[in-house]
Amino acid sequence: MRKIFFLLAFLTLSVVAKAATDTSVAGLFQLEGSGRTVYNFNLGWHFHLGDINGAEGKTFDDSKWTVVNAPHSVRLEPSEASGGRNYQGIAWYRKHFTVPADMNGKDVSVHFEAIMGKQVIYVNGQKVKEHLGGYLPITIDLTSLGVKAGDKCVIAVKTDNSDDKTYPPGKKQSALDFCYHGGMYRDVWLIGKSPVAITDAIERNKVAGGGVFLHYDNITEDRADVFVNVEVGNSSNKAVEPTVMVRIKDANGKTVATLKKGITIAAGQNTTAYLGAKLKNIELWSPENPYLYNVEISIQNGKQSIDGGIVRMGIRKAEFRGKDGFWLNGKPYHQLIGGNRHQDFAYVGNAMPNSQQWRDAKRLKDAGMTIIRAAHYPQDPSFMDACDELGLFIIVPTPGWQYWNKDPNFGELVHKNTREIIRRDRNHPCVLMWEPILNETRYPEDFSIKALEITREEFPYPGKPVAAADMQSAGVKENYDVLYGWPDDIGKETTPTDKCVFTREFGEMVDDWYAHNCLNRAARYWGEKPMLMAALSLANTYGEMYHGQRQFIGGCQWHPFDHQRGYHPDPYLGGIYDAFRQKKYAFEMFRSQITDSEPMVFIANEMTQFSDNDVTIFSNCDSVRLTMFEGDKVVTLPVVHNPNGQPCAPVIFKDFWDFWKAREYSYKQRNWQKVSLVAEGIKDGKVVVTEKKMPSRRSTKIRLYADTLGMDLTADGSDFIVVVAEITDDNGNVKRLAKDNIVFTVEGEGRIIGDGEQIMANPRAVEWGSAPVLIQATDKPGKITITARSAYEGNYAPAADTLTIESKPATLPACFTDRPTAKNAVARTTENTNKQTMTDEERRKTLEEVNQQQIDFGIQ
Repeated sequence: MRKIFFLLAFLTLSVVAKAATDTSVAGLFQLEGSGRTVYNFNLGWHFHLGDINGAEGKTFDDSKWTVVNAPHSVRLEPSEASGGRNYQGIAWYRKHFTVPADMNGKDVSVHFEAIMGKQVIYVNGQKVKEHLGGYLPITIDLTSLGVKAGDKCVIAVKTDNSDDKTYPPGKKQSALDFCYHGGMYRDVWLIGKSPVAITDAIERNKVAGGGVFLHYDNITEDRADVFVNVEVGNSSNKAVEPTVMVRIKDANGKTVATLKKGITIAAGQNTTAYLGAKLKNIELWSPENPYLYNVEISIQNGKQSIDGGIVRMGIRKAEFRGKDGFWLNGKPYHQLIGGNRHQDFAYVGNAMPNSQQWRDAKRLKDAGMTIIRAAHYPQDPSFMDACDELGLFIIVPTPGWQYWNKDPNFGELVHKNTREIIRRDRNHPCVLMWEPILNETRYPEDFSIKALEITREEFPYPGKPVAAADMQSAGVKENYDVLYGWPDDIGKETTPTDKCVFTREFGEMVDDWYAHNCLNRAARYWGEKPMLMAALSLANTYGEMYHGQRQFIGGCQWHPFDHQRGYHPDPYLGGIYDAFRQKKYAFEMFRSQITDSEPMVFIANEMTQFSDNDVTIFSNCDSVRLTMFEGDKVVTLPVVHNPNGQPCAPVIFKDFWDFWKAREYSYKQRNWQKVSLVAEGIKDGKVVVTEKKMPSRRSTKIRLYADTLGMDLTADGSDFIVVVAEITDDNGNVKRLAKDNIVFTVEGEGRIIGDGEQIMANPRAVEWGSAPVLIQATDKPGKITITARSAYEGNYAPAADTLTIESKPATLPACFTDRPTAKNAVARTTENTNKQTMTDEERRKTLEEVNQQQIDFGIQ
């Protein structure tokens, strides 16, 4: 007999939604007392890797399958698993559940945020939907199938992330610069709505319609006209006359406008209420001040709210003025500098929880970025929410990369994706541009023009996000709003002066597109010299983004996070963070370019016996004073600020570090305490920031820390954080050259992702002084104690360390029957399911094709 779980939590909604606690569901944040019911539907999916006959059946016996929680990857992979080592093929998910009693009288649906590849979905053995594509939502209407509160149900999902050229992206993974990590890798929700409720914009499939649509006009420094379009559906068998109530609240919870409109909806029909307000004394949204209002929408029957939700609103005016550049909120804006972003994480592939989506946005913001190009597909809704909250512009592309299929249906599927992307993301103030074409792809001009028209059809109001595409592609240069190009395109006769130019991917310096030996790509564990060279290489190309001409508005680095790739045996290693989100030197270079933030200095030298004599400092101050050996050597150098180049050039103190002098103090004088470097950042003649670095002595301790970035671990069965074990000396200096293996153990309400799997997660090798582990919460809040010790202990092995963290209650109730199997919610088989199927000649042709496409599009 199965036990049914409904995990309840008190819903505490603050007037300013916090990423750490609130989650949007199908475009709406929860509004207390609205009448809409939402359950976390991630928990308790039975999982089978591979195909199996009859798995869609209601009575199929799945009792021996692994039980997992979404977000879920079909197979855990090592942290370096590029070159087609990830699983591609069929996998099955099945979930047993009872529809909660509080869904009585409601229209009940299951909302999948995304499932990789193509899917076939069954409810109680009946096929209800086939879907193509791995990046956009799928909604299943249970009520239309006769399901009601109290019913026991089974949902079966057949997924397949195999290569398939019939739908976008279409390109086979073996020729792809990223991976089709399989699985139910985003959130799943169970939603109960009144028969009279706000519609879903994607399900309605209506141009510029459905759901909620926010738009603006006449924006000045302190005023704006705000419009709220709300479509309400009536699935009942009689006409209704509800009232649409809208309250706009500022960040302090104060109501600044109240709007309402009565509407009439015939049985089985939909009606849109058009509401508007003239707001005064407004706060404008920008990356520097990402001010968000809450638009609370309630569908009322008399005085009772029967449906509703909250949409965050950021008011801003973006203008692309050609030779005059990019303007924000009526003023010229500085260069837009940012990065591209794949949804790829160590071990779990794309299966990142909402907290890690938020943390990724925070990491990019901390690096000084103001714009993110989503590469090469729409991102998780929670990442979009985070960009709104933290102040990051985003370019949202349709899925595609270096592939065109001449079958007309392929192009239509691209356009369908673009429409659904705009309907999903149109209310986000962070969305600055749409990319409705296929990245680095030769496509016909009529496709290009139609893609552009769709962006204008779907957002027909003033202030709409613009469309961007590569100026070398058909139909782009003459028609698109923003052109992808390079700084040296400015001033050419072939570059229109009425279009702004933006570099979609900067930083790459490969020897060729077969070998991929590249100056800016350095694994963190390669150490000091490679990371420094990569950082300096990126510093040069970063400076090129400041061209001095307003028409060139900036660019995005390729790529801030290390990630797996299909067409190369090596992961992409050019990140400023590694795949676990541990920082490299390049992060500090990026951070040093933020001239209007807190002053910083970073010493890019570890003072080892192998360290370079030149000492490089990254700083955003006016000058840096570097002191060695407590005053034996003191030099002050300026930080060069170039208005038409890099804002803060690296400061290089030539021939400064002296290992032999250090040895004299530590060996001959027994005064190792004197061996240090102290960097002081000076602004306006005053020391405003200091960093001291000492060489690490012998390894004596393990030190644990949790990389939370200030966000608690949530006890929802899916959330995870990175915990890092560092090897240090007696004084806490990290021993960068330490070689060890760390065994992690966990007690309490947590588990180790990859524990016992053959992915080298536990024990984990120490690399560049640290070993990371992923700790996942159970669905029960409580303490989690992590212990790290050397795999081979002895008298002089580094001493073990213990860290206790506490997971917090989830804010939404969960509906599930079965808890995850054993100690790990993410299962993996050790069977080799990816046997080599390509011949040498096929590999050669594939890589030649990739090489030529990179050359064609001027990848520098």
